[in-house]
Parts: sequence; C-alpha cells; structure tokens
Amino acid sequence: MSAILDLDQIACAGNEVEHDIETPHGVLHVTMRGVPKGNRPIILTYHDIGLNHKSCFNTLFNYEDMQEITQHFAVVHVDAPGQQEGAPPFPSGYRYPTMDELAEMLPSVLTQLKVNSVIGIGVGAGAYILTRFALNNPSLVEGLVLINVDPCAEGWIDWAASKLSGWTSNLVDIVMAHHFSTDELTDNQELIQTYRLHIAQDINQDNLALFCGSYQYRRDLEIERPIVGLNEDTVNTLTCPALLVVGDTSPAVEAVVECNSRLNPTKTTLLKMADCGGLPQVVQPGKLAEAFKYFVQGMGYIPSAGMTRLARSRTTSSSSITSMDNSRSRSNVNSLLEGGTTGSLDSKAGPQTMEVSC
Repeated sequence: MSAILDLDQIACAGNEVEHDIETPHGVLHVTMRGVPKGNRPIILTYHDIGLNHKSCFNTLFNYEDMQEITQHFAVVHVDAPGQQEGAPPFPSGYRYPTMDELAEMLPSVLTQLKVNSVIGIGVGAGAYILTRFALNNPSLVEGLVLINVDPCAEGWIDWAASKLSGWTSNLVDIVMAHHFSTDELTDNQELIQTYRLHIAQDINQDNLALFCGSYQYRRDLEIERPIVGLNEDTVNTLTCPALLVVGDTSPAVEAVVECNSRLNPTKTTLLKMADCGGLPQVVQPGKLAEAFKYFVQGMGYIPSAGMTRLARSRTTSSSSITSMDNSRSRSNVNSLLEGGTTGSLDSKAGPQTMEVSC
C-alpha cells in the first residue's frame, strides 16, 4: 500500500489564518481554518516528531469524507516550536520546552483564539502532549483521538540503545525508525522516500533534534485504569472519550495497547488497523475519517443528516447512527469496520473496550 504526500497541498474548506501565539514557554505557531461555531469545540491537531501539521495531517484533512465532517468545526493545527515550514533556527543556548511545558502552552492558544474546548487529534509526540494537556485541563478537552500514543517514559535500556545507535545512525534514520517498522521501511518505498526527504530537507535539523530530545526525555503519564466503585473519582486518568489508533505493523503497537490498559474501558476504543503501519492518517485516511465521524457523533455532534458518503452506503451502520450516545457511537465504529472484507472484532479485548482490526 502506498501514499503520496503533497506538501504543497493543504485543506482548503475555509479560510486559513496563521498565528504566532505568546505562551508561558515561548511562541507557538498555529494555523486556524474556519471560525468556531457557537459553543462547539474546535478540532485541535498536534503532529509527531519529524513532521509538521501539513506533512502529518494534510492527507487526512484533504480527504473528502473528512472535509464533510470538518464543515461542522473550526480546525486549529499546532506546530511544535521550530517545526513549522520555514522555521528559523533557535539561537545558541536556547532551551527547548519539555513535553510537560509543550502541553502547558496550549491553554494560551485557546484563550487567544477565544475557544472554550477542543476535540484533539494527536500523533506520537503530539498524542502524548494532548494527553498531558487533557489530564491537566479536563474541562477544556471533550474528546481525544490518539494515534501511536506512548504513555510511558522511555526506559533506560531504550535510552541506551538509542544513544548507541546515534553513533552509527543520523537523526533522519532515528526518526524514520520511530515512524515505521522494519518491514514498512523495506516494502513501501514510495511512502518511505517521500517522508525521508521531507524529514531531511524540509525540517530544520537543529530544531528537530531539540524536539526529539524533548520527547526522548518525557516522563511517564502516570495514568491508571479506574476501578468502578473504588477510585473512579480520584484516579489519574482521562475523563473524556478517547479513540486510540494504531496500525497493526506500527512500531507503536505495544505502547498503544499499554495506554489502552490504563484508560477507562467504558470511554475508550482501541482501533487497530490491518495492512497499516506507522502513519494510519496517511495510509488509511478514509477509514480513520469514518471512525472519527462516529466518534464525534457519539459526543452529540454531527446529526445523521451530516453522514458521509461512505456511511450512507452502509445501511446496517446508518440505521443506528441517529443515537448520540457514546457507547452507540463505539458500536458504530465496530459496524463500520466489520463492513469491510477484513473487518473483525477481537474477542480478547476488555468487556467495554473494543479492539478492532480493519
């Protein structure tokens, strides 16, 4: 399976305005498309290391079904400091924000843009940042789509291995290994070459090294699965609905499964995509857009009249999407994926948490 990244193409369903926003930990570059609609949340995205908002999310947000969804929301894309297109190098001695500090920069974005709440979509490092943001500010986050999220601090063995590999591998190789499995690096040459060139040529390498270092030294999210009747009101975990997404050949599979085990099973869905590696939003944008549509419908947004073309073609799924109940929405994600020839429901998943292969 291959995908072509067009870095010059950008979703155009509405006017885009770029902002440089002052925060307690420096200036943050964000791009806003559309205007907030009433009291609805905005969709807030945060990219992974080696990428920016365009290379991480253009394929998904340019997809026709996703544009049908985003007509109901304003979208704000966040670029981590120094990672946006044409970013100048940081001055000598600059201290890059920690992952915790990157999360602490986001409330300033919402304040300046006059936004009350968000539905977050994050990938890798961006997923970690949005999770930390939601833990710190639960009233500001209505839902999270977390792709390749790793809740753990990097262990000393991994740290040592990455340091050792640094003697023989350049930064681009290390970032590529973060995104793609060994098989994917070998089998999907078109996608791999596109991203290798982007990471090497379009991202300031010194700035990238600083962002990678911040992610390298992240701390554990310290989230814990609540136990009903015991500690659900006091345990440190996400209180909003969460959709965890990972490709079945992604290097992040174990980390995402670990994160799933720490979250409330009544509010969490684990979506494992078959025939998909480290960038589901690029390789499977249609399936991800459809899952996202059911996710936001379950939160009470996008009425049935706003269904995508793909949903309208599935009479079984469309007959049930009028419900705004979150558990029904999660069932619709299952129905969507079972509609494909490879769809199946993993019976080993927890009683309330669905692990779905598509």
